[in-house]
Amino acid sequence: MYFPDFVEIGADELLLVAFFVSLIGIVIHYAINVLPLGNLKTTSLESSSSQEPVSIIICARNEDDNLTEFLPKILVQDYPEFEVIVVNDCSIDNTENVIDEFAKIFPNLKKVTIKEDDYYKHGKKFAVMVGIKGTKYDNLLFTDADCFPANENWLKDMASGFVNKKEIVLGYGAYKKEDGFLNKLIRFDTFLIAANYLSAAIKGKAYMGVGRNLAYKKDLFYKQKGFSKHYHITSGDDDLFINQACTQENTNVVVSHNAITYSIAKSTFSDWKRQKQRHLTTAPHYNAGSKTKITLGYVFQYGFHLLFLSVLIFKTTILAALVGFILKILIQMIIFNKVSKKLNEVDLWLMAFFYEIILLIIYPVFHISKLFHKPNKWKS
Repeated sequence: MYFPDFVEIGADELLLVAFFVSLIGIVIHYAINVLPLGNLKTTSLESSSSQEPVSIIICARNEDDNLTEFLPKILVQDYPEFEVIVVNDCSIDNTENVIDEFAKIFPNLKKVTIKEDDYYKHGKKFAVMVGIKGTKYDNLLFTDADCFPANENWLKDMASGFVNKKEIVLGYGAYKKEDGFLNKLIRFDTFLIAANYLSAAIKGKAYMGVGRNLAYKKDLFYKQKGFSKHYHITSGDDDLFINQACTQENTNVVVSHNAITYSIAKSTFSDWKRQKQRHLTTAPHYNAGSKTKITLGYVFQYGFHLLFLSVLIFKTTILAALVGFILKILIQMIIFNKVSKKLNEVDLWLMAFFYEIILLIIYPVFHISKLFHKPNKWKS
């Protein structure tokens, strides 16, 4: 019987096939986990607000400067009925006096004070619970003392998400645009994380939110028994609670430019690294589906770039590798351009491929250093 000769497949061809498989994986990842935010229609949501009363909760520990600068921007929101609860959590600076002085001007400002206890040390979750217990409305909106809203319509737009029996409203907590490469890198990291979790929520598969701009119903908080399932974890008052409480039906996304909050990004790499260490301690406690989704995104990203470097070794695959790399950049730029317009981050999309590579290089450093990080206090 005659058997034809088989053509031998070399390592260069195998690597090239794997390279294009990873490229397809990345494109699918962008299409499923990033693009939904770019395609989100918000006009019908914004026009359907019932403007129910809202309680805004801010936890503050030694935040006198930030409260002096940013709290007035919260208190002058254009909304018919709302209160602002500031939890003064064991502050030793002038935080209490700042709140008291503003309370003389704004009758809807309420202070809740937590005193230092030598026998009981607590994190931010305790402060959030105290704040919630001090509210009188069912709709709760959270931000941090070092954050400020885009304008006086922030509350109006975020509250518009409480429609059609929605119990959770996710917004975008951005960092203020400033000069310098580190500022752009931090902002891109925040932008990319938001694009993923907001897109997931749009598809009915929410898995996290950020406490800088987040709302949910008080009844939902008590129905979930608060933070009882993860109270032993120092961080996670925002993302772990949403990971626990979100369903396909109960979560809304509001990303109008009015609904964005801003805070000041860290000015040094070491400060940013410490901040990321705190944030990364919560991801291992997400549910299995959320962790799988996040992991696959990183697998495709690292696989693509490592395989790209591998196929460059062979003369026979250099051209195809360059074509694939350029194709990836073009698709990424098209999708990220749409998303950046939604999140008002239009200066980031053009160099997205470069920022992404830098993040892929330094993220292992964050994860390794996280193993030696011992959180002893809460900060935003």
